Amino acid sequence: MTLRAGVLGLGVMGRHHSRTLNNLDGVDFLGVYDPADSVVSMIEGKPVVKNLEAFLDMGFDYCIVSAPTIYHLDIGRSLAERGIHALIEKPVASTTTTAIELRDLFAAAGLVGGVGHIERYNPALQSARQRIEDGLIGNLYQIATRRQGPFPGRIADVGVIKDLASHDIDLTAWVSQQDYVSVNARTAHQSGREHEDMLVAVGTLSSGTITSHTVNWLTPFKERTTIITGEKGTLVVDTLTADLTLFQNGVMAESWPGLASFRGVSEGDITRFALVKKEPLLAEHEAFRDAVLTGDTSAIVTLDEGSNVVRIAEELALDGEDHKLS
Repeated sequence: MTLRAGVLGLGVMGRHHSRTLNNLDGVDFLGVYDPADSVVSMIEGKPVVKNLEAFLDMGFDYCIVSAPTIYHLDIGRSLAERGIHALIEKPVASTTTTAIELRDLFAAAGLVGGVGHIERYNPALQSARQRIEDGLIGNLYQIATRRQGPFPGRIADVGVIKDLASHDIDLTAWVSQQDYVSVNARTAHQSGREHEDMLVAVGTLSSGTITSHTVNWLTPFKERTTIITGEKGTLVVDTLTADLTLFQNGVMAESWPGLASFRGVSEGDITRFALVKKEPLLAEHEAFRDAVLTGDTSAIVTLDEGSNVVRIAEELALDGEDHKLS
């Protein structure tokens, strides 16, 4: 069965989604909706339509929503009313209330709704999660993430928490298979924008793992690192290069008395794993296509999970504001 698909919103991510859909097996990419006068009239050889109803009349099985976050609820409602499945870019909505409304709309219509938390499909993180599940590093003690770089001009309607930290909230809970039970934050507005542009956050997960997240738009280099420490060693994930490295705890007895008296861990073997590196966006699209075909949503980020990410992001933002000096 060939599915008919389209994209709503032709920004940076909309162009990437269009490229991927146009080359996705089992999918007929029909076109894009974007009402802006500045957008092109064709993308990937398909039309860019400026009227929403005319676009939806083209007859879609599913669509990708990559419009600004503030429009996600209205667009999602239109799709649900038409019986169209949807993969909605993160954050799934501007507020927890609207995220839950979206979740309930798609559930009531019996439709597959997903959220574009693309980091779940990074091959290094997927490999890390499987190795954690297999017991490679034992019980998890700590997950620390660093996600920083220059300000992206495409972002206008959310701060760094919902735009960037939402990745870390989702991947941390997913890779550990735990829920957040508490969070605290410090935020800053250093660039004069309405929304926060720096975050340092800490949290506790349901099995006792502690987390920390350093996120900002004010660093002149790009960093995407996740460090997962357990009882047997540490996994380091670089999602920019999709590299996964294991630092094992040492098992050799120390002959140097000064070191032998330390009862913590010592350095062991270091292994960088060879991974098959499929493009994360392609893997995300394949998973959503298959969810639409089969109804099995186990390989996608559900609207319920996406709503929970927004809830935690809002708690971080509120806590950050509460700790500002008067």
